[in-house]
Amino acid sequence: MEGFSSLAQIQTALVSRDLNLSDLVVDYLKRIEERQELNAFLEVFSEEAKSAALIIQEKIITGTSGKLAGMVIGIKDNICYINHKVSASSRILDNYTSPFSATVVERLLAEDAIIIGRLNCDEFAMGASNESSYYGPVRNNADLTKVSGGSSGGAAVAVQANLCLAALGTDTGGSVRQPASFCGVVGLKPTYGRVSRHGIISYASSFDQVGPITRCVDDASLLLEVIAGADEHDSTSSSKSVPDYSEIKPSSVKKKIAYLSEALHSEGLDADVKLAFERSINSLKAEGHTVEPVSFHFLEYVVPTYYILTMAEASSNLARYDGIHYAYRSEKGVDLESTYKRSRSEGFGPEVKRRIVLGTFVLCAGYYDAYYAKAQKVRRLIRDKTDEILSEFDFIMLPTAPTPAFTIGESSDDPVVNYLADIFTVQASLAGIPAISLPAGNNKAGLPLGIQFLGKRFEEGSLLSFSKDIEELLEDQ
Repeated sequence: MEGFSSLAQIQTALVSRDLNLSDLVVDYLKRIEERQELNAFLEVFSEEAKSAALIIQEKIITGTSGKLAGMVIGIKDNICYINHKVSASSRILDNYTSPFSATVVERLLAEDAIIIGRLNCDEFAMGASNESSYYGPVRNNADLTKVSGGSSGGAAVAVQANLCLAALGTDTGGSVRQPASFCGVVGLKPTYGRVSRHGIISYASSFDQVGPITRCVDDASLLLEVIAGADEHDSTSSSKSVPDYSEIKPSSVKKKIAYLSEALHSEGLDADVKLAFERSINSLKAEGHTVEPVSFHFLEYVVPTYYILTMAEASSNLARYDGIHYAYRSEKGVDLESTYKRSRSEGFGPEVKRRIVLGTFVLCAGYYDAYYAKAQKVRRLIRDKTDEILSEFDFIMLPTAPTPAFTIGESSDDPVVNYLADIFTVQASLAGIPAISLPAGNNKAGLPLGIQFLGKRFEEGSLLSFSKDIEELLEDQ
């Protein structure tokens, strides 16, 4: 099993009978059991996965299997799966069982993917290190003392450690791309609206997008093809037709790529990350691509704008967890008001409570115009400037994260310092455009690094084609 890095390899072995799907599932289950110290999985669907393998193996033999036959995949613990627990890694939803499946889950199963379990994440997808989870931090397989990144840390580590072939995460401000960078795998954030959000536990509704984490761009392309498309249950999903992303070939056309000069000279940029970024620029130029610096004066505003807006939306979205309707209810409540207060105080972790409080503050009368309304205007400026750059260039190039994975427990007492870790990923989220993080080798300590590319709205095809062309170039440089 160690030799499989793509679904194409697995399907070839299955068709030739060199591999049995049941054996593949058992191997993954064995590895999950052996690597429990990573804390990537919150729950493993062992018997279901084994049963599904038998059914899908027969489909493969008869030639009736779906596009994802042979893919063993994990799902982030904020993606609903009917009759399965889903908690968003929070105490307030501990032991909650979903009465329905997310649209993306239905589409995976319709194409014969095997869902092997649910994956740890930052509580309600709020975090960049997977340390805010009620169930403890996820450990990076490259160094168990380091964080996995977040909030889709369990998803990234599960793929990194070969506990499953692929995973679905969610990306609000970089929560697929940043852990992918920390773990040396591929992470794709689609255009906002490209993938249905139905059945995704909301953090910030105007930002959240489901995206794949994989070992190669081909698998990311195929997964996007399967999960993308209009959904009657999600009014924000786009009605644009879904291209055959899996059929897209590596691009042979040389591209014009912009990189933000402010990013390259940012004070918080780690020396090894900067070196890898400069090396990537030189490698792309050597391949005949045009790579030029551009100025983006809004870089210092992207993080405050993002957090003002997402905290406001979180304040609204998380109001439903009140200790009355469902989920955790404190036993110490003696009346309605104390039940509300105690249930939310005991059920939510510190980071979630911080964001709810700040989000409520910026929405208050007297502060709304000064913070939330102004942030919406700045968001539009950021989007327009990003679109302006992309009207002249094919892609924008950035480091995925300003540093490699940091040590567990190293987090500063100042939350703002931690929020700045999102400085290079939130631009794509604010602009609503697609972005992909590709592995870009390791630093001197052997920790993975990532390079990110941003593309035009709903032009994931071009982004994926280019990524297929350069993924080996960046990883082997």
